[in-house]
Amino acid sequence: MALISRKSFQFYSSSTPASRSILMTLSKSLSFISGQRKPQNCSSVAMRMLCFKDKSQYMYCRKNHVQLRVQSLSVNETVHLCGDAGSSTKSNNMWMDEQLFFKKLNSLCTSKEIFDFLSSLEAMSDTMASGALQRISEVEVDDSGLKNPEGVLENEVFRALCFQFEFESSKLSNTGLLNALQALIKLRIDPQSTLMASLLSEGKERLGKGQLTVKNLCALGESLLELEGPSCATLEEIVNHMQEKDIEKWSPREMVMVYKMLQVTVRKGERYQDLLNRLNSVTLNIVSQLSPKFTSIILNSLVVLHQTQAVPLITALCKHSVKHIPYFTGDELVNVLEAFLYFGHREEIFTEALETHVPKSIFTMHPQTVSKVMQYCCQKMILSKPIFDAAAESFISDADRFTTDQIAGYIIPFGTLNYLPTSASSLFRKLETILHARFSHFQPRTLLKLLHSCVLIQRYPVNFLPKIFSPYFLQQLQAQPPGLDRIVTSQLTQLFLTVTLECPFYEGPKLLPKYQVKAFLMPPSSLDVHLLKRVKTGLLYLLKKRMYFASEVSTPYFYTVEKVNWNTELHRGSEMRKRHGNLKEMHFQSPKEEQEEKRTAMLLGICTASLY
Repeated sequence: MALISRKSFQFYSSSTPASRSILMTLSKSLSFISGQRKPQNCSSVAMRMLCFKDKSQYMYCRKNHVQLRVQSLSVNETVHLCGDAGSSTKSNNMWMDEQLFFKKLNSLCTSKEIFDFLSSLEAMSDTMASGALQRISEVEVDDSGLKNPEGVLENEVFRALCFQFEFESSKLSNTGLLNALQALIKLRIDPQSTLMASLLSEGKERLGKGQLTVKNLCALGESLLELEGPSCATLEEIVNHMQEKDIEKWSPREMVMVYKMLQVTVRKGERYQDLLNRLNSVTLNIVSQLSPKFTSIILNSLVVLHQTQAVPLITALCKHSVKHIPYFTGDELVNVLEAFLYFGHREEIFTEALETHVPKSIFTMHPQTVSKVMQYCCQKMILSKPIFDAAAESFISDADRFTTDQIAGYIIPFGTLNYLPTSASSLFRKLETILHARFSHFQPRTLLKLLHSCVLIQRYPVNFLPKIFSPYFLQQLQAQPPGLDRIVTSQLTQLFLTVTLECPFYEGPKLLPKYQVKAFLMPPSSLDVHLLKRVKTGLLYLLKKRMYFASEVSTPYFYTVEKVNWNTELHRGSEMRKRHGNLKEMHFQSPKEEQEEKRTAMLLGICTASLY
């Protein structure tokens, strides 16, 4: 049963003298009783006998962590604590070269292969043992957790390694200690177990004594972030130690880890701004060496730490990110896009790279990632037809599994940028089906913004307006912060005015006057502002003097016009009523002739108002 019943695992700490080496013989599966953990002083050669009762011990595990089962047997386990092993030539012959060990270890692809390899060895260093745990975590852990808990956690070799690391943590090298801690975290071993407590306590003790290198400090910080989260007070102590180190000697991985620790310890970075300035300066010199993961992490940290003054670094990272677009994970790409939006940066080659990557990958991308891409295009006013057409196809195929925010994230940019995709009919049929099924699931403001965006591309959500104008929905809007502000009332007003003009057959509830606004907000980023400027310029060129026309005059039929003073105002309400008077129901639709008429009207100086 025991894979190591006749083998002797001999562990030594590569950072301690040979006289402190530990030789451990485990003849059968190992277990322990917490009361029998007291270390014993020993001479150069000593033997300790551990006797166990015939019962099972369990490590209590919290949610999201695995249960490590240790089976006790009625046997005597022998632990040899040997002295100067370095004086024995036989002992030296037992060690396997570490370079060969790791080369062999990295070629193994399953935990069974790794355990078989380890059981064939007579001796290994603590760094080799911790490396084995790390390799096991690499091959056995995926996004859903540990793939084969029983095969790993109940293996005698694995329990032997855990036993060693718990009982002899004070004799481990820094590398062995911290690598083992990281591997066990990844394997989801319960943070409250005595094993994890022993390793963590030893790590913090060495931190307090100033015994850890930059690499060790980063490894401990990463472990603490995983185990205790951003509220961990020890992270600040680690950052304080890092301030004393020479940043120019740090590896990219160490720089990234410091950014992550600063991100959670000081949100605005005031206290450590000097450290951040030095870190930003050195990072600028190694941008070309950064992997997709490191590029994304640093950009995200700069956003969280509000490093708007680090313009050279931000620019370099944004340009460097272009070549990584095909290789970013979904979360990494979201971080990069958020940085572009936060810092107001825009790279034409970045957009071109997105246009190449997104259409061919969209059906394998997470909906949240696609939503962020659409948001990026929307806020940057980038009408990318390849991306928008691909997003429409993705929505038609997969929208049933999207969240309500993701649905809005897909659709709203179409209205903002006034673009109808090639599959518009199918897109809005799908949207209407979803709204009928999940109307009550949307947050009120999100739903209003979604329907308002449909109006901007002449898709009139007549079937849903009775619910929008109902007192119940208006109360919901009022209750959701910031309540019925100017943006919300403007969107409500335009929905009402649009349905009055475009859909005279609508006989549902009207929007009460107290919720209507008399003038619409026209943000500087609105497309209509640019259009109005072009119209004004054209009229000024044509008429020579500003006195001959008035700007942004509201007509009786709710269009904003550039009114020429000799009565060029266009009256179209009666014609619209005649055209649609015989219709009983309208979904999301826009007649081609109406689009042509509106296009002609714009040439005369007439345009609809946009509330985005």
